[in-house]
Amino acid sequence: MISPPEYFGTQEISEVLAEKGLILGVNVLVFYETREEWTAHNPDRQRWKPAKTRNRPLGGHYVARVPATTAAEDSGKIVKGFDSTKKKGAGIRVYEYASTDTITACRLQLECLFWLCSDSHKVAVFNGMSAEDATTRKNGVLAKCRDAALLDMDRLAKARIVNSHGITICPLCLEELPSQGFFSRMEQAEGRVVPDITVTQLNLFHISELRVGVLNHRPYNIGWGHHHCNVVAKDAGIAETIQWMRTVVRRNIDNGHLATGNNTI
Repeated sequence: MISPPEYFGTQEISEVLAEKGLILGVNVLVFYETREEWTAHNPDRQRWKPAKTRNRPLGGHYVARVPATTAAEDSGKIVKGFDSTKKKGAGIRVYEYASTDTITACRLQLECLFWLCSDSHKVAVFNGMSAEDATTRKNGVLAKCRDAALLDMDRLAKARIVNSHGITICPLCLEELPSQGFFSRMEQAEGRVVPDITVTQLNLFHISELRVGVLNHRPYNIGWGHHHCNVVAKDAGIAETIQWMRTVVRRNIDNGHLATGNNTI
């Protein structure tokens, strides 16, 4: 997929795509996500058709997933392409891509990180496994990770995925993770409870944030972290987020909103 600004803002875009083996309507499409994109580069003016199939040829030139808004006329939701079935998603984004082998390795390493939580065995038993099965599973997963070169503790620690004791931590706040968080849903504010919430307290956490042009969904770049820490870091990345947090704390101290006897922050 390619965004409308990139498609219409790139000179000789057909030639640029062709150099990468891409042809609009065959194996690449323009993906509309905002009303601004839809208004500025309306596909009807290009006489484009919405894509019909996810396999080449795509049967069209674009897909649109524009949310409704109350800020303008003609503000209804725009859903074009791939809408003949229940699966209306436009597919994975380019920055989310990972090969089958990479995904398999990521899943193995992520389970290994669960077992590296200090209370993982106790929590696994509490949630239904027998003590014997939990021990067998843990030892088996750790062995597979060692054999697959996925248990380099120095590398995991350097990536902020485990601490110096080899225990799984949140990459942002560095707190050791309680493995019950994998089974517990997020606490909700009183009066705003959603009965079918599925978000758990611990979430998948990318150390180097996902971005176009880099394959960052890979081993040693994924860990587990607190949901709130993940939300704070978002797409900014850990280093930039920590610098921003430091600035916020410093500003609150300077304005007398945070009492502290240490002014070295």
